[in-house]
Amino acid sequence: MKNVFFVGTAGSGKSTLVGAYKEWLDDAGVDAVVVNMDPGAETLPYEPDVDIREWISLAEVMEEYSLGPNGAQIVAADLMAVNIRKMMEVISTFRTDYVLIDTPGQLELFAFRESSEVTVRAFGREDSMIAYLSDPSLCRTPNGFISAMTLGALVQFRLQLPMINLLSKCDTLSEDDEQRMLDWYSVPDVLYGDLLDSDSVPQTVVGMELFKAMENTGVFGEIRAVSAEESIGLEEIYAASQLSFFGGEDNQRE
Repeated sequence: MKNVFFVGTAGSGKSTLVGAYKEWLDDAGVDAVVVNMDPGAETLPYEPDVDIREWISLAEVMEEYSLGPNGAQIVAADLMAVNIRKMMEVISTFRTDYVLIDTPGQLELFAFRESSEVTVRAFGREDSMIAYLSDPSLCRTPNGFISAMTLGALVQFRLQLPMINLLSKCDTLSEDDEQRMLDWYSVPDVLYGDLLDSDSVPQTVVGMELFKAMENTGVFGEIRAVSAEESIGLEEIYAASQLSFFGGEDNQRE
């Protein structure tokens, strides 16, 4: 089994994309199961095969530890690591090609806590990768794009896994806006020029320094536009994951 962790900021469309991608895989004849890792999810746009809420209840955490919703989310994130073996026992009963993991809504609760290391190790680092969603509403300006790209780079640095960069909800963008954002990622000189054209404010100065850091670390490359609503880019997610796991060849289960 190969594991794809869908990671992104709150509102970036992780759950919706997971649901749409699962449907696409089903139609393509690729077997996959979906794992919900968000104990605070009230509703989901898919039927999870494995659900962390079977082991962790946010309401019970709030009551037991006398916490509000935010504090309970933090405790619940750590409790995921405590319960990961039970979850893996259930996942191991599936005979499937892909495990699609829908991570918590607040990115920091998954990527920047020690429980993430425990979780990735339990799934198997060598059999895992990240699908990182960038919210287009945060990427419309050069400075906003640099901020989003820096956050994605930090997630990859923290988790140390191969990563596919996705520009989510591309159906909400005009063709010009979408192409500009794709160019910013694949052609660094375009982003650099637009940063130079930005107003000279402290934020732009920081943006220039972050750009240099990202360029020096080789972050720039390819980002794929995807839309769960319009089923755009789903085949590209599959192709990129096949390339990462199998060198581009289709996986043939024994």
